Amino acid sequence: MKRSYVNEILKEGDAFIRSFGYVLPPFAYLTPEELKATQNSLYHERNMGWDITDYGENRFDELGLFLFTVRNGIAGDLIKGKGMLYAEKIMISRKNQIAPMHRHFLKAEDIINRGGSKMVLELFAPDHEGKIDREADVVVPIDGRMVTLSAGSHVRLEPGESITLMPGIWHAFWGEEDDVLIGEVSTVNDDRIDNWFEMDIGRFSTIEEDEAPLHLLVSDYDQYL
Repeated sequence: MKRSYVNEILKEGDAFIRSFGYVLPPFAYLTPEELKATQNSLYHERNMGWDITDYGENRFDELGLFLFTVRNGIAGDLIKGKGMLYAEKIMISRKNQIAPMHRHFLKAEDIINRGGSKMVLELFAPDHEGKIDREADVVVPIDGRMVTLSAGSHVRLEPGESITLMPGIWHAFWGEEDDVLIGEVSTVNDDRIDNWFEMDIGRFSTIEEDEAPLHLLVSDYDQYL
């Protein structure tokens, strides 16, 4: 992806989020220079901040996702079983823009439709090796109610509705009729190591630097900070 396109997505995404009355935290708007100068911050260590991904495929409108990690713990918290054991994200899935089929090894997550269009999720259970089981039923909580679904079922969440995905559940999702604002509340999140994709793709974008970054992405931190 070109950096100029990423910058455009950041501005459009921020406006979309604000249209629902959700305001990102102040650190979202730090310039790269201001972020680099921030002392004793947790942003870098915990991968908090902007995350625009096309999964390395350069087809963002078809295969992509806008994310912002608002808060996050660290893996050590989970190992100790105490401390900051949670994370929160706000995301945007564009109309018919696929977040591709994947599962998590450690993360349990509540996915919440925060507004806009219907959100569609395609679900599969894992087999004994953790791969997709294309025959087994999937059992998931939807707004706290346990629901049994056939393999590959599509769950449609209206604004305000949510689904809980435990580690191992395979899922892909997209906005059905228009763009959708998505909330995620989960256990500690580390996207560098906790994603297993069905496709042979990466988690982060490769950025072509055709202009200066408006704000750094979490995938920029190692290079810039």
